[in-house]
Amino acid sequence: MPAKKKATSAAKKQTKVGGGAKSKTAKAKAESRKKATVKKAVAKTAKSTQTTTVTKSTRTRAARQKAKRVEIEPILTAEDIETQEYSPDEFARMMEMYEGTLRDIKEGEIVTGTILGVTRDDVIVDVGFKSEGIIPISEFIPPINIQVGEKIDVFLDAIENNDGQLVLSKQKADFLRVWDNIKECHDAGKTVEGKIVRRIKGGMVVDVLGVDAFLPGSQIALRQVPDFDALIGTTLELKIIKINKNRRNIVVSRRVVLEEHREEMRDQLLQEIEPGQVRSGIIKNITDFGVFIDLGGVDGLLHITDMSWGRISHPSEVVQLGQELQVKILDFDKSNNRISLGLKQLTPYPWEKVEEKFPVESHVRGRVVSITDYGAFVELEKGIEGLIHISEMSWTQHIKHPSKILGVGNDVDAVVLSIDKENEKISLGLKQLEPDPWETLDLRYPAGTKVTGKVRNLTTFGAFVEIEDGIDGLVHISDMSWTKRIQHPSEVMKKGDQVEVSILGIDKDNRRISLGHKQVKQDPWPELELNYAVNTETMGTIARMLDRGVIVNLVGDVEGFVPTNQLGKSDLKKPADAFSEGEEIPLKVIEFDSGNRRIVLSVTSFFSGKESGDFEEFIAKHPTKTVAVSDIVEETVAVADDSEKMESDAEPAAAEGTPDDNSDQSESPAEES
Repeated sequence: MPAKKKATSAAKKQTKVGGGAKSKTAKAKAESRKKATVKKAVAKTAKSTQTTTVTKSTRTRAARQKAKRVEIEPILTAEDIETQEYSPDEFARMMEMYEGTLRDIKEGEIVTGTILGVTRDDVIVDVGFKSEGIIPISEFIPPINIQVGEKIDVFLDAIENNDGQLVLSKQKADFLRVWDNIKECHDAGKTVEGKIVRRIKGGMVVDVLGVDAFLPGSQIALRQVPDFDALIGTTLELKIIKINKNRRNIVVSRRVVLEEHREEMRDQLLQEIEPGQVRSGIIKNITDFGVFIDLGGVDGLLHITDMSWGRISHPSEVVQLGQELQVKILDFDKSNNRISLGLKQLTPYPWEKVEEKFPVESHVRGRVVSITDYGAFVELEKGIEGLIHISEMSWTQHIKHPSKILGVGNDVDAVVLSIDKENEKISLGLKQLEPDPWETLDLRYPAGTKVTGKVRNLTTFGAFVEIEDGIDGLVHISDMSWTKRIQHPSEVMKKGDQVEVSILGIDKDNRRISLGHKQVKQDPWPELELNYAVNTETMGTIARMLDRGVIVNLVGDVEGFVPTNQLGKSDLKKPADAFSEGEEIPLKVIEFDSGNRRIVLSVTSFFSGKESGDFEEFIAKHPTKTVAVSDIVEETVAVADDSEKMESDAEPAAAEGTPDDNSDQSESPAEES
């Protein structure tokens, strides 16, 4: 009888016995599918039995015959099962045998399965159901060491998915297996050990009790971790801070454990700490003014001034973040729990025997570490610095700023001038390395010596002339001409001119040299006394107008003075009302004072005793100007403006001098008589 007929007959019998509401056709189809499933299962079982039998038989015979190869006839093949026809009783027994191999499993349970195979992406597991389940290999914790035939616990998510396969999960099984322990540790606040498996976005995956847990990056340590990858494979002590059974979410923290330990250490440290102790700490933070060091639960401040006996501009020059350091407790404020630390205090005080190391007048060598407006600081050794004041840098040069001579980082030789140990100060000199040229200046330039120098600067009272490199002398305005009264040095010389001068005197103590320009020539006044004796008639050219008279240039490059009342006009109040500069007038000498080097002349005396017509002609050429009221007002305003301008120009004019002028600046030019 064919298999289809048997299946139909069996289906009919089953329909009669069951007495269900389904139609015969539907039941027949169901019975047919069931038979096909049974056949496949039996074929699979037979094939598996055949393989097992062959393997066992082969091993036995191989052991007996060793090198001989024995052919074993298959006991039962899948083809035999497919083509085999069964009687109703045989089919019923086979159905009973097949259903006996199936397990009664339900969704949401943990079952034990056998690994049938491993691929690159999946693991095939048999849990005793009609179909196998597939688990992604990513659910297994590396290193993956799975063997075929191995028994594992899996979680049955679903009996059948869209592909008709079991939906299994190893991770869920692992999670549920240890859930009670995890919840107990979470509720009791117990610590657990976890091994960091891999890095993910935002943190690390940790194996805790065989399941994956999430360790956020912010919970790994008390401070920022520079390299997360370096933690992979390490085992840490953790606390479970968050759990969610439905999502199988476990969040752990190492920071909480460290904070608890830190708090314990802090309480113990605050009881033990005392000033003077030396403690070990880790640098937690670096600022411009110092570093904060974690002493084990308590932070202390190591100020930049307590880091080194020497000069440092930033703490990063001495220490690094995360560095372990030995420091000394300088002060402990128990009320605020503030701790002051010191690093340089662990080394000897460098100023202890400074007088022995750097005696006065000894030559030393150091490095320029800082430059200010008033000098340069030189580091002689770590923690000991000396100052070269700007005044001690050169005997002769007028240094405006120390940077013109020295630069930071330069190695320089100097002489120790003085030591103030209490205030930690050493005065150094740079110019003392060479002889003082002022000590022998009077020997090289005795009084009366004529030298040629360069005009370095002009002031209202004189000119500074450089007679040798860095050494200036002052030519006072009164020493510029024998015969003329100089109003400003620019009338005689200009800045940068090479002029000949005579040494008048040298003051070594105040470092001043008096020079004379007129002294390079012979004094002409003895000869002028003969040429301009009293009653001598001459011609003079008006050079300057004064309120009380005029200055005239005479023959022989000499000046004379004509008072206003001697200009021949009795009604004249100001010379400018009748005369003008550059005009030539006739004169007679009425006074010659060789001591005061003054010649006084008169127009009136010149015409006295002469023809009246000549005098009238002179008067006619010099009529007195009439002044209108408007002119007086304008002149008054102009005088006021000139006064304001003179006051505003006074300060810049005085500023042309140098701080070390070589003469008495209070001396003013001689007034015109």
